[in-house]
Amino acid sequence: MARLLSVHAHPDDEASKGAPTVARYVAEGHEAYLVCCTGGEEGDILNKAMDTPEVRANLAAVRAEELARSVKAIGFHELVMLGYRDSGMPDTEANANPACFGQADLDEATGRLVAHIRRLRPHVIITYSDDQAGYRHPDHLRVHDTSVLAFDRAGDPAWYPEAGEPWEPVKLYYSAWSRGRIMAHHEKFQELGLESPYDEKWFKRPSADHRITTRIDIAPWYSARREALLAHATQVDPNERFWFGLPDEAAAQAYPWEDYILARTRVLTDLPETDMFAGITVDADSAAN
Repeated sequence: MARLLSVHAHPDDEASKGAPTVARYVAEGHEAYLVCCTGGEEGDILNKAMDTPEVRANLAAVRAEELARSVKAIGFHELVMLGYRDSGMPDTEANANPACFGQADLDEATGRLVAHIRRLRPHVIITYSDDQAGYRHPDHLRVHDTSVLAFDRAGDPAWYPEAGEPWEPVKLYYSAWSRGRIMAHHEKFQELGLESPYDEKWFKRPSADHRITTRIDIAPWYSARREALLAHATQVDPNERFWFGLPDEAAAQAYPWEDYILARTRVLTDLPETDMFAGITVDADSAAN
């Protein structure tokens, strides 16, 4: 079957963005891999029940354990840590740490990712959008820059000859949180008489809905999102309405898709798409891993 690689910035990003999509493709027999670029060392403890001296003293190790549980819940075949430190939020002291992802040499960071692409040989790569006006975290910006370069360079033998035999991924997607999804969930909260977490600022955020090319039906796999989020006990409060205010069944009924932007493709495909592997043919040679 085909192979998919998701590139994320921190532990918990893989849970909040695309978990049901990955769970669906794994259930259908495809292979899925996760690259997590940092250890999330600068993450705040957002669940008060986990805010203890012991957890604070060992936050990096705790977040690694949480990530392992999330990876299992989603069904990824392998977790790869790219090996950088969390850069922290914009304009914080952590931004200057020479070990952080935001300070990494872009060519060197791209080379690390290329080595894993050549080893895992994904047909599809999912990363962050070129438009991150709503959330300009240094690590999220760097994930985009590194992923786009790696998509282009992984198949070029002139780049990183020490990183393995060239492999050319077929499609590159940007994950998207659509305005349509926010509106549908907001209306479902109101329909059920529940307090919506979506206030006016959510509807003033720039909309990229006009760029969406690909909608993946994930309704039967919606619970993977909840299980993966709950695995990140330090970062996710189980009582948080934003994540868990709607029952899974109601959320999936209101908006049963995850949305993506097809940024690059090396095969012809009809848009809009309902399948990331549309147009991709996997032969015996490319299936060998």
